[in-house]
Amino acid sequence: MSSSEKGNRRKFMQSLLMFGVGSQALVRSGDLKLAMAEAQEAAGDTTNWPGMTYRKLGRVDFKASRLVFGCGAALSRRPKDHLLETAYRYGVNVFDVGYRSYYDDAEANLAPFLKQHRDDILLISKAQLPNDLGPHDEVSVSSARAGAAKWLTEMENSLKEMKTDHVDAYYLMAIDNPSILGSEEVYRAFQNAKEAGKVSYLGLSSHHNTENVMRMAIKRGWYDLAQTAITPGGWYDWQDKTVLEGSPTMANLQPFLKECSEAGIGLIGMKAGRFLAGRKFLGWGNPSAFDEHYDEKILAAKLSDFQRSYAFVLEHGLDAVNADMQNMLHLRENFAAAAQSSEYFV
Repeated sequence: MSSSEKGNRRKFMQSLLMFGVGSQALVRSGDLKLAMAEAQEAAGDTTNWPGMTYRKLGRVDFKASRLVFGCGAALSRRPKDHLLETAYRYGVNVFDVGYRSYYDDAEANLAPFLKQHRDDILLISKAQLPNDLGPHDEVSVSSARAGAAKWLTEMENSLKEMKTDHVDAYYLMAIDNPSILGSEEVYRAFQNAKEAGKVSYLGLSSHHNTENVMRMAIKRGWYDLAQTAITPGGWYDWQDKTVLEGSPTMANLQPFLKECSEAGIGLIGMKAGRFLAGRKFLGWGNPSAFDEHYDEKILAAKLSDFQRSYAFVLEHGLDAVNADMQNMLHLRENFAAAAQSSEYFV
């Protein structure tokens, strides 16, 4: 077969593939751009995929991609193996999910992917530790013990959902109470699970009262990973869906974030761009909310508003950023921001 014939055959096969995959995506989503993106990926279009960058996450013995695939919302209703496999193929090796009570079927829908790649990725899941305390209340020993027992039960359930006998890191999810984080009963529960070979690292996630939570994590020295809601403008408050009133900007949080890193805590950001999306009753969208924090170089860069926020937080104290990626366009956008963040800062 001549090179011309081979070229024509390849174009013909790509056209068939793009028509098949693209039309399915279009019917499924009604999104023409998404349909084209999925079709191009299936046809072998590898453009716009820069090399992923990596970093050690505190004490965690793993060279982690700076983009963490947030699987919770993405997989809560259905499997998305195509997205997971594409992310993995191009270098994402940290996958974060969460327990059924909050994320529905996400852990179960991640299981087939894990069966293929479990030994090559850092797997993180999480569950809330039940309590009825406010962020500044003191937890009793009995309450902490009961909550920790329930958290261990959720860890067991997570392992069953994911069809694995070991999770690399398991978080205390949505922590806003420092006394719970500092409870020896909670830490003892983790130690028991670790000794049983079910988990290696202890982590936390926090959307509220985060700075006080992190100060306790530094004080105790037990926590290997912390996933915090943070933006270029400062701490993100999940309760109010905005940047926390009175928060230092991320530029001004540099000494504190350095202190966390020096304590051996791997820092992962989340909700870095959530405020940009806005809220429905306010008309959706605050696209220029963080522009005041950017210099001319990043403002002039050919980046979306979301990409700017991810690139900024990665270059101002975070080791990685967790992003919820519902489709190929989200994945490509977030991947490029994480992989190339250092190019926009001195």
